[in-house]
Amino acid sequence: MSTLVLDTNIVSYLMRGHRLATTYRPHLEGHSLTISFMTVGELYEGAYRAGWGPRRLSKLKETIGTYIVIPFSIEVCQEWGAIRCERRTRTIAVDDAWIAATARAYGLPLVTHNPRDFSNIEGLNVLRVSLESARS
Repeated sequence: MSTLVLDTNIVSYLMRGHRLATTYRPHLEGHSLTISFMTVGELYEGAYRAGWGPRRLSKLKETIGTYIVIPFSIEVCQEWGAIRCERRTRTIAVDDAWIAATARAYGLPLVTHNPRDFSNIEGLNVLRVSLESARS
């Protein structure tokens, strides 16, 4: 069983039961699923912006608890700095750089719906999932 890092959009699709969740779910089954500490922050940001109440926030906390959360570390911080430097001519969002740094620091594949956000990052394995089934 391998370990995968999920981008925030994938966690969001799964959490909301979005139609794309059915496309990604088969590619995630049988793997250990991790998320970056940054994904936790992004999920809470989205919840607070949407005005979620205590019940939905509790459900979010429960959902986050189903993943292995990778915390920041010196290694992740080093990778973040390197990635931001590598992508200085084609900037990468701070949030995405943290997620990429988390995956690269641990040598784990990243599953995202937005692979272009993570393109041209040397040493980062971005899994590409065919979306043909999502179109039908």
